[in-house]
Amino acid sequence: MSVTAPLGFRAAGVVAGLKASGERDVAVVLNDGPSRAAAAVFTSNRVHAAPVKWSRQVVSGGRVRAVVLNSGGANACTGAPGFQDTHATAERLAAVLDDSAGEIVVCSTGLIGERLPMDKLLPAVDAAVAEADRSGGVHAADAIRTTDTIIKIAFRRVASPGGRPPAPLPRGDDPPTPPRGPRDNGFTIGGMAKGAGMIAPSLATMLVVLTTDADLSAQELDSALRSATAVTFDRLDSDGCMSTNDTVLLMASGAAAVKPDKRDFTRALTEVCADLARQLQRNAEGASKYVSIEVVGAASESDAVTVGRSVARSNLLKCALAGSDPNWGRVLSAVGTTDAVFDPDRLNVAMNGVWVCRGGAAGDDRSKVDLSGKDITITVDLSTGPHSAIILTTDLTEAYVQENSAYST
Repeated sequence: MSVTAPLGFRAAGVVAGLKASGERDVAVVLNDGPSRAAAAVFTSNRVHAAPVKWSRQVVSGGRVRAVVLNSGGANACTGAPGFQDTHATAERLAAVLDDSAGEIVVCSTGLIGERLPMDKLLPAVDAAVAEADRSGGVHAADAIRTTDTIIKIAFRRVASPGGRPPAPLPRGDDPPTPPRGPRDNGFTIGGMAKGAGMIAPSLATMLVVLTTDADLSAQELDSALRSATAVTFDRLDSDGCMSTNDTVLLMASGAAAVKPDKRDFTRALTEVCADLARQLQRNAEGASKYVSIEVVGAASESDAVTVGRSVARSNLLKCALAGSDPNWGRVLSAVGTTDAVFDPDRLNVAMNGVWVCRGGAAGDDRSKVDLSGKDITITVDLSTGPHSAIILTTDLTEAYVQENSAYST
């Protein structure tokens, strides 16, 4: 159900001792081919970690044999020695695989500003490769968690046009089922993610590995990935803080021998990314409410996204939602800080379906709004055009403050 759902991939998660908890903290995902095509998107933070710098160089070549990931340390803001540590990690995995470090992606997550204990990390790379198999996807997803309380995995299987459904297993005296051709199998996309805090575009504080057994070029993967992330991960904004380590990597093994229609592949990839983004939202640090900001009636999609992000980042509103207070004035206040096209006297706002603001003034009685549940939908109607967008966010609670007040101590 994870990164090993597609054919051609093995994975593992092992204990290196990077986490004080003694839990799994090093993972590998190996692409056994025959293809090694890959694409990735990274944080837009100008302060970015050594693994991001290294992996950008690797992915620019369009080929990735494997990725090694660690939690328990971000290896960010560690200078030249930190980059050397990333290089050494890639070299270690490459040596075990008898391959080139130039096709090894490295990802790290954890505390910024501290070197990784390489004496623990490098032997764990060896152990992870030794354990890697088709059943290791869940352990890999577990190993990349930091403050995440649950693993985050997703997959989609897409049948080839005209392909037969999966053949039933033979029973008793049933004759053997004829083997199915490669095109009858369709293709599969799998994924794993981590992320619970510092969640804001671009990409949130996340490490995401996506895999597919479809046969696509690096350029095709890049186009599909950028399209998918633009409407999923890039629209998740929990706390307005952007990470130094964000990486979303997509690898294709080509093992299904299926070259799908680009639109079909992008659609399925977007579904996997959306699934993982929702899981990230629902495991955000300290969150008690899961909020969808739906902006409609915008003059452009860009305006809709801008307004949605502004509303999602309003600490005043987020606090109100934590207290189940339908304070729609805080929504309008956030909308007004943007450069989006709108007339203040034509703004409408609904909370969980109750239009508490109509024409920029009080609408239906706010006492009709029920915010007691965990899921909240806020609809902002700009009344200026046909475009829309959805931004995912959460409330702001004492639990979030407590968790982040002592993260490094």
